[in-house]
Amino acid sequence: MGNEDISRYERSTEDGDPKLREECGVVAVHGHPDASRQAYLALYALQHRGQESAGIATADGTHLSNIKGMGLVAEIFTDDVLAKLKGDMAIGHTRYSTTGDSALLNAQPIRVESTKGLIAIAHNGNLVNLGNLRTQLERKGAFFQTTSDSEIIVQLIAHSQATTLVDAIADSLSQVDGAFSIVMMTRDRIFAARDPRGFRPLSMGRIPGTDGNPDTIVFASETCAFDLLRAKFERDVAPGELVMVTKDGVTSRQFSSGIPQSSCIFEQVYFARPDSKIFNRWVQESREQMGRQLARESHVPSDLVVPVPDSGVTAAIGYAAESGVPFRFGLIRNHYVGRTFIEPEQKVRDFGVKLKLNPVRNLLEGRRIVLIDDSIIRGTTSRKIVRMVRAAGAKEVHLRISCPPTISPCFYGVDTPRKSELIAANNSIEEIRQFIEADSLAYLSLDGLQKACDGGEGNHYCIACYTGEYPTQWVDVEDILPAAVAR
Repeated sequence: MGNEDISRYERSTEDGDPKLREECGVVAVHGHPDASRQAYLALYALQHRGQESAGIATADGTHLSNIKGMGLVAEIFTDDVLAKLKGDMAIGHTRYSTTGDSALLNAQPIRVESTKGLIAIAHNGNLVNLGNLRTQLERKGAFFQTTSDSEIIVQLIAHSQATTLVDAIADSLSQVDGAFSIVMMTRDRIFAARDPRGFRPLSMGRIPGTDGNPDTIVFASETCAFDLLRAKFERDVAPGELVMVTKDGVTSRQFSSGIPQSSCIFEQVYFARPDSKIFNRWVQESREQMGRQLARESHVPSDLVVPVPDSGVTAAIGYAAESGVPFRFGLIRNHYVGRTFIEPEQKVRDFGVKLKLNPVRNLLEGRRIVLIDDSIIRGTTSRKIVRMVRAAGAKEVHLRISCPPTISPCFYGVDTPRKSELIAANNSIEEIRQFIEADSLAYLSLDGLQKACDGGEGNHYCIACYTGEYPTQWVDVEDILPAAVAR
């Protein structure tokens, strides 16, 4: 890789090499006297899925309230704010922007008054045919309040010819293509649905009722949210399934079937918390197996296995167990670096990474280090970390990545850079190694990744970011609002 290539990657982002970002987390609660607080706790557990904005809507059978704001869940929803959200039903959302402007306007839940009544919606994913649908709806007189594709689903419901709300929702969901795990709420009902391919996770749980009260039904993007609520995981919402919860109980219908499953494998690699069960598979187990397989495929003589915290920790545990090389936290992460931290020394090279990570010099000095991380996107952060470890006295630095090279952007709800900015799309592994200044570099094979994430659950994953082959029949790039690169 020449100097011109290197400078291109250095210029590609002012803030280094931010991790891929998942669009959001969603939650729904039905039948709890303090539903807003339950939604708050669930969103708190899902904060890793989105830190730009958050919102909670509640309903009590008559009224539907909605409060949302920019920032973290705990910053927005104080006790005073939660006290204003009354009702025994709630839906909630925490967001990264992938489509739509990064503004409070597009924060969710989105509340829309329609011919089918008042509807609030929270959506995780991206629609790939939104351009065509939006044009068609506007011709029918639809007026859009936001630039988010989530509102398109509500407008489809409003303009559906179906006579009942549940039929209108099923009819509308069958028209959209792409990724969506959604929760919706009217004044007296909760709905939850996943797209026919099951791109994004959505699970259903139950809090047993006390003193003769009925059970509380909850939905969340990840099962780790259930733990805070003391809810028992029941099952995943099936791909192409629409679940409705009323005071009379839970009913379900398939609005689409027969389409092959293509769940996002990056949920297992990075997005989901290790203590979550995603696509009926424990994430911790998948990541440990990724590390074990990585050691089988590309082990190198070394003295210590060191994870890049926090993303590389579980895979590093697996790598160390398989290779017999000791595991140590040779990099310590500062968990208290705020999102709005103002760097006082903008011109100091690598300052941003040093702010977040600090090497443990006495562990690294004079040793051959295997450094484990989950991905390389642009390569700039990986290079800074390799330099940091070497500057702390490491004799050798061997970088191992617990997934294959990311060569294609995602159109299904992940904030990925353009293909021109993905280092693996434009360079060989040896060129990437030279760029990040490691003694050696190896990625987990695609076959190894799929084996690690299988576990006998029969999942079929979307691997388009590693192959460039997309599971939807077509992806009209002009119809997809560009994902803003995180700054």
